[in-house]
Amino acid sequence: SPPLHSLRLQRSQHSGPFLKYNFDVTKGKIFIEWMKGATTNICYNLLDRNVNEKKLGDKIAFYWEGNEPEDSMKISYSELLHKVCQFANVLRDQGVKKGDRVSIYMPMIIELVVAMLACARIGALHSIVFAGFSADSLCERILDSNCSLLITADAFYRGDKLINLKQIADEALQKCKDKDSPLKNCIVVKHLGREEELVSDGICSKSPPLKRLCLWRSSPPSLTFLQTPWNSHVDLWWHELMKNASKECEPEWCDAEDELFILYTSGSTGKPKGVVHTVGGYMIFTAATFKYVFDHHPEDIYWCTADIGWITGHSYLTYGPLANGATSVLFEGLPIYPDISRMWSIIDKYQVTKFYTAPTAIRLLMKYGDEPVKKYSRKSLKVLGTVGEPINPEAWLWYYQVVGEERCPIVDTFWQTETVSSSLPTFPFFGVVPAILDESGEELEGEAEGYLVFKQPWPGIMRTVYRNHQRFETTYFKKFPGYYVTGDGCKRDKDGYYWITGRIDDMLNVSGHLLSTAEVESALVEHSSVSEAAVVSHPHPVKGECLYCFVTLRDGQKFTTALMDELRKQVREKIGPIATPDYIQHAPGLPKTRSGKIMRRILRKIAKNDQDLGDTSTVADPAVINHLFSNRCDTVL
Repeated sequence: SPPLHSLRLQRSQHSGPFLKYNFDVTKGKIFIEWMKGATTNICYNLLDRNVNEKKLGDKIAFYWEGNEPEDSMKISYSELLHKVCQFANVLRDQGVKKGDRVSIYMPMIIELVVAMLACARIGALHSIVFAGFSADSLCERILDSNCSLLITADAFYRGDKLINLKQIADEALQKCKDKDSPLKNCIVVKHLGREEELVSDGICSKSPPLKRLCLWRSSPPSLTFLQTPWNSHVDLWWHELMKNASKECEPEWCDAEDELFILYTSGSTGKPKGVVHTVGGYMIFTAATFKYVFDHHPEDIYWCTADIGWITGHSYLTYGPLANGATSVLFEGLPIYPDISRMWSIIDKYQVTKFYTAPTAIRLLMKYGDEPVKKYSRKSLKVLGTVGEPINPEAWLWYYQVVGEERCPIVDTFWQTETVSSSLPTFPFFGVVPAILDESGEELEGEAEGYLVFKQPWPGIMRTVYRNHQRFETTYFKKFPGYYVTGDGCKRDKDGYYWITGRIDDMLNVSGHLLSTAEVESALVEHSSVSEAAVVSHPHPVKGECLYCFVTLRDGQKFTTALMDELRKQVREKIGPIATPDYIQHAPGLPKTRSGKIMRRILRKIAKNDQDLGDTSTVADPAVINHLFSNRCDTVL
């Protein structure tokens, strides 16, 4: 790995302050500035310097593993640089310039990496939307960030399921048009569509001009007749734009504090927050955390299973590994498709040395037992990592004993979209100074449990909420002035280790994805039969947490299986499949305080069938609680 001081932060000597910040709302505006005034370009550091200065042009940047085991490709650093330069020129030809926002809604394919780095190369902000989100969610994010361009793909398979991404994108674009969005064009990658002149003997080319080859076990009818909806006034084919684009593109030099990207995370109000990260600090912190947390060495093959649509994928599949000249695996598929050994076969196929996944995936694979794991060698593995949510002891032990054969250390990391990373479970990463506060804001010493906060910024912390700095200050700094407030509970043991205990605000962590209770409740209440809804988390053996919903119906409406199906469908369409409720309970009334506030603490107890309710003196109608206990859903765990 390159020494971190070799990351080029400036083209000329800069003598300004290294860090300026204010974390105390009582003393003025919250701000964080690292190396302001120094200039750099993150794409130049990730690609040009690795190719031209470090002579890594022939080194593999990514092994791409498609949904089907036979579908794979690789791309070197020099090839990636050329593709990024070509697409950066395409963006410039489309009128995209420094400071513009570009929405990216794509599956886990190489073009996704190319698109985000091309944006970074010309100083445009990418706003990547997870390809599992609905048209409504995509539209909301496009409108909030005022994007000038959308990049998507025709379609992709997720296991056996065909996702017609372009159709969803078109629905979102129509919604945006109805709300006067300035977005004019949509660039489409031909991922599943055939190039007839390149098709022979059942082999279909994918995503020209990268020419991925896909050997379908049997050609699915939905692929053969896949019709990509097309509007010639809006839509442009990626491969046609790339044909004549130059492979040379001068990078746009940016201030260290210029905005790099916007990534939306769920907010407690239901409206997603556009988290903003900046060029210099994010570059240094992702490079440093990747290098030291994963003990990276030049010969490593690294695999992070996170989707690039989440912050882990941004930081530890794209920016961090590339900053270190690493070789990574980029996986499009599912952990149990086409069989339950898929993950372990990939580890052997590419001789993966560092493996980074989520507790949800570990719990899912664990339920199939040890045999599918032991079918494969896994001798290449040196370090295992977990991310996204707290890992339970049973999953940790299985991961350590069975997957790692008790010879691989497990790196358990804590991060947020807002913080990039701080490697908290175990001890904090250097530069990260946590504290635990009680309800009154007093710092607790020694063994303690309370609010997890941070006392000072590190380079990779968010700078603001896009176009809503007041929300940034209110959400993260108002409760305890002088501290960054994570919204997570934490305990510190006698040895000084930190343990994340989970969210302490109205947020849900489902399979490592943060969802807002307000967002899900809003989707439920939009149904004409529902007058009120409340959503809480419930333990789940695979997902960690799942959604348990209480719904109050309008007068005259009946609670039926058909209605439950409609409500699940509505939440899927409004937010995405990840938010689909596992349990929906009819609630003629909800436990509320006398001021009308829903008591979620009580609802969580009901969902878990825990009769130890604590103080219920403030409940306006105690009879409601007994009724809900008597009619609760049959749950697992």
